[in-house]
Amino acid sequence: MSYSERWQELFGPADGGPAMRLASAAPDPGTGGGTDGLKHSNGPWTSASGTAGDLRTSTEKSRAALGPGHEGIDTGAAGLSSVAALKSVLTSWEERLQAVRDECEHLEGSLLTVAKEMGETDAAIETSFKGVDGAARADEKR
Repeated sequence: MSYSERWQELFGPADGGPAMRLASAAPDPGTGGGTDGLKHSNGPWTSASGTAGDLRTSTEKSRAALGPGHEGIDTGAAGLSSVAALKSVLTSWEERLQAVRDECEHLEGSLLTVAKEMGETDAAIETSFKGVDGAARADEKR
């Protein structure tokens, strides 16, 4: 089987017969598959970045509130063995919340980078298709 024959078998003949389609691409009527065209959008990535930023901020506020919330425990519960356990739990939670905060900070930047790259990719692809589309319309007018 030649390359051209294999290509036609996979993607359909050039005359517009049945063709392979991505599940997420807009289908021909009655063929099933997705309902939207295959496209990127920076909206979800930007939103996810914002959510990570919000979580980072709220986590830091919570972590910062732990210390003052435990002030005076040493004097009010002096001599109780639970004070040492409470301090251990406090330290553990401060470390966990700091790790969450740091991870969210990393994610916020990474997701924003993806949003920017996807947006630039969309713009570049749209521009490249405008050139093809314009050439095809020019041919139709001839």
